[in-house]
Amino acid sequence: MNEQKNKPDRSEAKRQQDVVIRATLSQIKKKYLVMSGKGGVGKSCLAVNLAVCLTQNGLKGGILDVDLHGPSVPRMLGLSSQMEIAPDRRIVPQTWSENLSVISIDSMLQDRDDAVIWRGPKKLNAIRQFISDVSWVPMDFLIIDSPPGTGDEPLAVARTIPSARAIVVTTPQEVSLADVRKSIHFLEKLNITVAGLVENMSGFICPHCGRPTDLFGKGGGRILAETMNIDFLGAVPIDPGVVPASDNGRPYVLEDPKSNFAKAVTQIAAQL
Repeated sequence: MNEQKNKPDRSEAKRQQDVVIRATLSQIKKKYLVMSGKGGVGKSCLAVNLAVCLTQNGLKGGILDVDLHGPSVPRMLGLSSQMEIAPDRRIVPQTWSENLSVISIDSMLQDRDDAVIWRGPKKLNAIRQFISDVSWVPMDFLIIDSPPGTGDEPLAVARTIPSARAIVVTTPQEVSLADVRKSIHFLEKLNITVAGLVENMSGFICPHCGRPTDLFGKGGGRILAETMNIDFLGAVPIDPGVVPASDNGRPYVLEDPKSNFAKAVTQIAAQL
C-alpha cells in the first residue's frame, strides 16, 4: 500500500525535475558531449582544453564531468576544494575562472580516492541532478565529458540533454577507430547529432630535431570521418608537455599557446 501511495509522488517529482531541467538547458546556447569509443585517447584532456580555449574568446561556459567512476576534470584544472551548497539548497559549481564553471562528482567526495560504486538507475539520477540541482547561470556553451564507451553515462546524457551534439575523439590506430564506429552508430540510434570527429595523438614532432614520427599512425580519423559522412574537426598532435601540465592542473593551451597542440585545439574550438 505504501509503495502504491508513493508512486504518484515520485512521478510528480520527476515531472517537476523535468521542468527545471528544461528551464536550465534553455539558458545554455550550445551543448557538446565529448565521448570516445575506448579509454586512453585523451578525451578528458581535449574536453578541458577545448573549454578553456573557448573562454579565451570571451565566451562563458561550463564543464559537466559525467565520468562518475573516473572523474579527472577538476584535477586537470587544479581545482581541489569541494563544492558548496547555496542557501536555496542548490549546488554551486566550482569556479575555474570568471568564464568557466565546473561540476564533477570528484569535488563531492570526502576522499578523492574513494570508489563510486553505482549502477545504471543511480547514474541516471545523478546526471539529472547535475542539471536540476545545480545553480547553472546562462552560458554560451556546456562541455560534457563522458566516460569511454556506450554505457549508462552517455545514454543518460542523451536522454537528459537531447539537444547536445557529440564530439567523438579517437586515435589514429585501427583498434580505436573500430570502437569509434560503434560510438557513431550508438549516437545515430539515439538521434544525437555528431558535431564532428577529432583525431587525437596524431603524430609527434621531435622537439630536438623537428622530425615528425607517427607513433600511433596518422590520418585514420580523417578517413573514417569521410567514410561515415561526418565532419572532421581536426588532428591534435602528441606533445610531451601535455601530461605534466595536466597533472599540475594547468591547461596546456595556456601553458604553451604557441605549441602545435594548442594551435590544433584552437582551430577546433573556432569551428564550434
